[in-house]
Amino acid sequence: MPTTHFSSISLITYAFLLMIMFPCCSLQKSFDTHNAKVSSFLPPDVCDQSSQVHHNIDSSLELVHKLGPCFARFHDDKNKKLEKSGSYNIQEMLIKDQARVHSIHAKYSRYQEQWSSAFKEKQTTVPIHSGINIGTGNYVVMVALGTPAKNLTLVFDTGSDITWTQCEPCVRSCYRQAQPKFDPRKSSSYKNVSCSSASCQLIRASGGAKGCSSSTCLYGVQYGDGSYSVGFFAIDKLTISSDVFNNFLFGCGQENKGLFGKSAGLLGLGRKRLSLAFQTARKYKKLFSYCLPSLSSTGHLSFGGKLPKSVKFTPLSSKLLSTPFYGIDVTGISVGGHKLSANASVFSKADTIIDSDGVSILDTCYDFSNYDEVLVPKISIFLRGGVEIEVNNMGIMVAIKGPEQVCLAFASTGDDTDLTILGSTQQKSYEVVHDLAKGRIGFAPGGCS
Repeated sequence: MPTTHFSSISLITYAFLLMIMFPCCSLQKSFDTHNAKVSSFLPPDVCDQSSQVHHNIDSSLELVHKLGPCFARFHDDKNKKLEKSGSYNIQEMLIKDQARVHSIHAKYSRYQEQWSSAFKEKQTTVPIHSGINIGTGNYVVMVALGTPAKNLTLVFDTGSDITWTQCEPCVRSCYRQAQPKFDPRKSSSYKNVSCSSASCQLIRASGGAKGCSSSTCLYGVQYGDGSYSVGFFAIDKLTISSDVFNNFLFGCGQENKGLFGKSAGLLGLGRKRLSLAFQTARKYKKLFSYCLPSLSSTGHLSFGGKLPKSVKFTPLSSKLLSTPFYGIDVTGISVGGHKLSANASVFSKADTIIDSDGVSILDTCYDFSNYDEVLVPKISIFLRGGVEIEVNNMGIMVAIKGPEQVCLAFASTGDDTDLTILGSTQQKSYEVVHDLAKGRIGFAPGGCS
C-alpha cells in the first residue's frame, strides 16, 4: 500500500489506538470524543419510526434498510405486510461493498482513459459484458408503476441511471421478490419502446447495453457483483407519493439475477438522462435529498421543494463532470479535533465520489466485550466550500461479530491515486441534497431526527 494513501488511514487508526491503550492518561483529554454505548454498535431488531422531514418538499418517500426490521413496514397490494428481507449479515454486506468498490474503480478508469463502450448491438440479444458496473445499494423505497398503480419496493442507487423492475411473464429467469412481480399486460398505460426511437439510444449513454428484438428496444445492465437485468425497454405511468409522471422510461426485466434481496428492482438516481432525477426535472427541478437511517430506523428520499436552512453546499468536482458519478473535493480530515498532518496533495491526488452504498472490507477492529461504554474520537471530513461533515457514531464504528469485534468503518481503496468513496456509513443522519441544476451537493445535520 503506497505511503501517501496509507497515511490518512493510519493516522485515524493511530488516534483510535491511543484512546484504547491509554484511556486514563492526559493524552486522552487532548481529543474531542463521543461517549458511546457499546450496545449502540450492535444490530437492532426493533424498528424506530421517528424519522421526519424538517423542510418543505414536493414529495417524499419513506426510506429503509433492506436487511433491517423496518423493511417489514412496506406492504403489498393486498395490504399484507411483507416478510423481512433477510437476517442482518455484515460480513455479506462488506463482501458486496468490496465488489462495488472494484466495479466503481473499473468504470472510473474507463472514463478517465476515454474508452468506448464495450457493448455491441445484436439482433434479438443483448450482450452483457460490463454495464453500469455499480452494485445494488442497501436502502429501499416504495413507488408505484402502471395503470392501475402497483406498489413496488425498489433499491435506490445514486450510482445508477436506469430504473428497472422484474416483470411477468419472466420467460427467462427471475429472483424471488417479496411482492408480486409487475405484469405489463395488466397496465393500460404500458408501452414497449421502439428500437429506432431516440429514447432507445439513451440506454448506452446511461451505461447500459442496447439491443433489438424485431422492432422492440431491449436493455441490459450488469453490476460489479455480477448481478444483472435484461429485458424490454418501456414506458409507463410512475407514481411518487401523490405525484404522477406519464411516459416514464424504465426496464421491464425478463432475466434478472443477483443480490437484490427481495426488492422488486432498482431506482436509478444517477446523473445521466435516463435517471429519475432527469425524467422528473420539470416537476422537481433536478433536486432530491435523502437521509440514510440506521439499520433499525426509517429515513426518507425527498424530491423538489425548499432546501433545509442548515444545508451547506460543496460544488460537484469539475474533474468528474463527464462521468456518471457525483464527484466532490475533499480538503482535509480531523480526528479527535485535530487536523491530520497530511499534505494537501494526499486529498487532491485521488478523486472522491459520494455514493449511497458502503465501502470496502474493514481491517482495524477492537474487542469491546468487557466494556459498556467507550470513548470514540470525533472524526470530521472537510470539503471544498468550507463544508464540514462530522461523522456520526454509526459512521465511525461498526460491529462485525458482536461486541468482541467492532471495527473502524474506514478502509483503504488500495492505491493513493484510486477513487475515494464517501459511502453510506459516513453519510448516516445527514440530509444529503443533490442539486443537479446548480451542480452541487449539500449536507445538513440531523436529517433523520
